[in-house]
Amino acid sequence: MVKRRTPRASRRPGPASSGRVTVHPQGRLVTVALPDLDALALLVGVARTGSIGAAARAAGVSQQAGSERIRAVEAQVGLQLVRRGARGSELTSAGVVVVESAARLLDVAAELEHALGGLRTDRDRDLAVWSSMTVAETVLPGWLVRLGQRQAAEGRTPTTVSLTATNTHQVVTAVQDGRADLGFVEGLRAPPGVRSRGLTTDELVLVTAPGSALARRRTPLTPAEVAALPTVARERGSGTREVVEQALAAHGLVAAPPVAELTTATAVRQAVLAGGAPAFVSRRLVARELEARALAEVRTGLSLTRTFRAVWSGGREPAAGPARDLVALARAAG
Repeated sequence: MVKRRTPRASRRPGPASSGRVTVHPQGRLVTVALPDLDALALLVGVARTGSIGAAARAAGVSQQAGSERIRAVEAQVGLQLVRRGARGSELTSAGVVVVESAARLLDVAAELEHALGGLRTDRDRDLAVWSSMTVAETVLPGWLVRLGQRQAAEGRTPTTVSLTATNTHQVVTAVQDGRADLGFVEGLRAPPGVRSRGLTTDELVLVTAPGSALARRRTPLTPAEVAALPTVARERGSGTREVVEQALAAHGLVAAPPVAELTTATAVRQAVLAGGAPAFVSRRLVARELEARALAEVRTGLSLTRTFRAVWSGGREPAAGPARDLVALARAAG
């Protein structure tokens, strides 16, 4: 099947009462002024009732306002559309032509409004969230609970959230290709190619099993000692691993290959708890273990503070509805 090309058209905003459409028939520029939909609906009402007053009442405006609106449309298009008389109003021949087209346009506008309403309802009912592992395993559950509680308190049906937990790189990719409505990542800098907003800061700490030689050390490890240290690490593409690698790179160093690569922050923590090699994890993730002395913190000379961020595609703000509400709640929670 061959698709027929149609002339390109560009819509530019005009005065508040009208739009202006520039079309290109056979290479010529022709600008057409279009009355707004309310004015066209009033004109259709005049055709149906035979009275400007009756049409105005149906539209919820005074007869004077209705008459002024009809005159404004006539001045805009440069044609007399309604003939006023003692027994009412009737359309001129030009008015009949305009009303026939206006009725079709109003039907299409109503269909579009209905479709947009359905899309907004779907958007408010379902939200696809992708998150880095650390955010998903620490702060995100609380944010989602607060979102549901707020919606219930406002008498709204809580949004159904589908959550995919993965690494930061894959979250950004999902936001870019539209699989994710909203993403949460961690890192030193905002990722390119998406909109983002900082939510809160997070600190990585090096932890080890109590009683190990590292746990007994009194002085901080130097960057060179950290680089040479065998560790349990997250996979490449994770925000945690990138922060550590960038901190070492600032000193001209490259980390030694890890003894194990695990795909979740919880798995890394459990490996250290089981007596495995030390690892860098979020302080939020091991706060209880450090307090209970089930794990020991090893001080280093590295700067390991990063930012949790919301990421999305499109405008400067997340889409209105649950995505924007969730970001606002996350920022407030800190």
